[in-house]
Amino acid sequence: MSNIKRRHFLQLAGSTLATVGISQLDIMHQGDRYGQVLAQNTSRKLALLVGINQYSGTIGALKGCVTDVQLQQELLIHRFGFNPQDILTLTDQQATRKGILTAFEEHLINQAKPGDVVVFHFSGHGSRVIDPDRDQPDGLNSTLVPIDSKLPAGYRITGGVVSDIMGRTLFLLMSALKTENVTVVLDSCHSGGGTRGNLRVRSRSGGEGLKPSSVELNYQKQWLGRLNLSPEKFIELSKKSVAKGVVIASAKRDQWAADMNFSDFHAGAFTYALTQYLWQQTNNQSINNAIVNVGRSTAALAYQQGNYQNPQVESNLTQENTNTPIYFTPQQAISAEAVITKVENNQVQLWLGGLDSQTLEAFKKGAIFTALDSQGSQRGLVKLESRQGLIGQGKLLSTKQNLQIQPGTLLQERIRSIPNNLTLKIGIDQSFDNNNAQQAIKSLQALVRIEPKQLGTSEVQYIFGRMTQAKYEELQELQKNRIKNLPQVGSLGLFLPSQDAILPASFGETTETIQEAITRLKPKFKSLLAARIIKQVLGNTNSSRLNVTVSMNIANSQKIIAETFAIRGVKKVSVDSNPTVPVSPVRFSELGIPQLTVGTQIAFQIENKESSHLYVSILVIDAEGTMTIIYPNDWSASETAALIKPKQKLVIPQAGLDGFKLTIGEPLGVAEALVIASTTPLQTSLKVLQTIAKSSGLNKGPMNVNDDLLEVTDNLLNDLDAGTRNGADRATTELPDNVRGIDTRKLAAMAIAFEVLRG
Repeated sequence: MSNIKRRHFLQLAGSTLATVGISQLDIMHQGDRYGQVLAQNTSRKLALLVGINQYSGTIGALKGCVTDVQLQQELLIHRFGFNPQDILTLTDQQATRKGILTAFEEHLINQAKPGDVVVFHFSGHGSRVIDPDRDQPDGLNSTLVPIDSKLPAGYRITGGVVSDIMGRTLFLLMSALKTENVTVVLDSCHSGGGTRGNLRVRSRSGGEGLKPSSVELNYQKQWLGRLNLSPEKFIELSKKSVAKGVVIASAKRDQWAADMNFSDFHAGAFTYALTQYLWQQTNNQSINNAIVNVGRSTAALAYQQGNYQNPQVESNLTQENTNTPIYFTPQQAISAEAVITKVENNQVQLWLGGLDSQTLEAFKKGAIFTALDSQGSQRGLVKLESRQGLIGQGKLLSTKQNLQIQPGTLLQERIRSIPNNLTLKIGIDQSFDNNNAQQAIKSLQALVRIEPKQLGTSEVQYIFGRMTQAKYEELQELQKNRIKNLPQVGSLGLFLPSQDAILPASFGETTETIQEAITRLKPKFKSLLAARIIKQVLGNTNSSRLNVTVSMNIANSQKIIAETFAIRGVKKVSVDSNPTVPVSPVRFSELGIPQLTVGTQIAFQIENKESSHLYVSILVIDAEGTMTIIYPNDWSASETAALIKPKQKLVIPQAGLDGFKLTIGEPLGVAEALVIASTTPLQTSLKVLQTIAKSSGLNKGPMNVNDDLLEVTDNLLNDLDAGTRNGADRATTELPDNVRGIDTRKLAAMAIAFEVLRG
């Protein structure tokens, strides 16, 4: 009897699109729209995008808000057909209170006509002030903090007046718009503030003691007069719903909106998840469906950092408009990872806003994209030569019939280039004194491919630190019932980047020195690095061209727990088709993943819909980082042990034939099953697995490879790289020697995340 243990979602980035009813089946439900560009409506599309990084003084600067503006701007232009001249951006010193309000009036209110589309986006600090009418239970009104809003001296004791833009003001401005097609996106929050580990929180301190300025209140009175609204009527309307259209908030009222470090740039967790998700879509999802799916992506992204963030949506849509598409406008029907923004001879500039956040390091140099025409057909290939943030520089390799590539050409991933020397970045706890910090840095530097980092300077995967009394009490409050037994005060171990969550089973005894702790953690670092390498494969789900489907089922039944497939590998489906979404037999968590109780027996089903053989591997990583190979599982067989024939369905384990069962067991937490399907035989990695099995005396069945995890993953990537480099067109897709390539035509990597609970 073999137990599948469950792995913490925080260790291995999950496929947030992996479960039934999410993005992939939404696409199928809409029918095959690939290769069609939806007709643009005749309404004008106006957007005002605000992003503020350069707050000063006690408010605290942010780093990702200007990037948010760029993310939204490129998305609206290239995916939703906005004219660049109709998008007004205000960043940093432009985004004063007066500047924002004037721009809203002149660019949106004065120009928008009935039927037009309006988008207002704000990324920056949020806060709260005392509401003079106290029409909310807590007597506070949420605010947007412009760059010129300053905290008064002694505000913690005596309160004071701030020049914020109140939610009441935003309601009135929205009411003044002459169109109902309004989308407001707020990537800010109102709970606490400051820095948490390696994250910044988009909230300014304040609340109970702060008051709105008289200028702000007079401005509201002016708008009440213009709108012919009495104060009583205004309060009545504001309690019912938003003024018009839809308001999307990046987090619940009591949560933190994360300003995150992604590889070599910062952005809002929500804005990045929103825009990356919409770049990948090929249909017109309703606003509610889209935000549900984006919410799952945001929650998963934040959860990897140890933060809990669940976007919220509130609308004033009529019943007949409940299925209106997000931003009230159709989007292009071709999904993409990037777009060409400039062309000069054979050199091009790229915007890479559609890349999965977990695979950014595989897109620095050598990655190759397919350039598409308006019908989704290949026009040529583009090779990435460098990337800074989300702006890439590339070179045209070839074009179909020497067609000229124009700015606005969409790009889909063809080959990613995973660095051979990928490292695990470990932040150094800021509570360490200088001596302890230097000891930690020196000990970590002595480990192969482990890179110590100062917090706040770059992306980190984990933070090495000590459990202080303050952290212990804070974790008790934040985690509540999520962690049953917190490590002892004084012990050393690994925190998630926000330091609001820990890596299970990483803390030692309180008597341990820093050097002893890092020596103890050496095997853990090795497995975490292997998991980080696997992350670079996971993002392939959306971009793969292989037609393969994977489901996790209740054993010995047709009940599907979760299902995933390669979106671009799906062959054309009739527009009239209307597949039903299976009802899952299990509950789903707030992350949108299935919850399974200990003792549940499961099986995997893989269907090869290709006309050629596929070689398949199934890996499961549990909440403590232990990896188990589920398939192949006949360790005495040849490479055909991993083969699935064309049009074949394979169930693992096969009842009565395989001699084992897959039973959910502890540790509790979130785990992930990773399924890799390749047209290339996995010869090297299979030989390594067979050697491990032989040394363990195992002939058949699932195998734990935790001690050899890094070797297994490295050899798996070597196999995939060999298949990529040995392609028929290797002359035009030549890769650098210091990377390993993955060809989307030859590989599908799919993940199913799930949470293990006690029965």
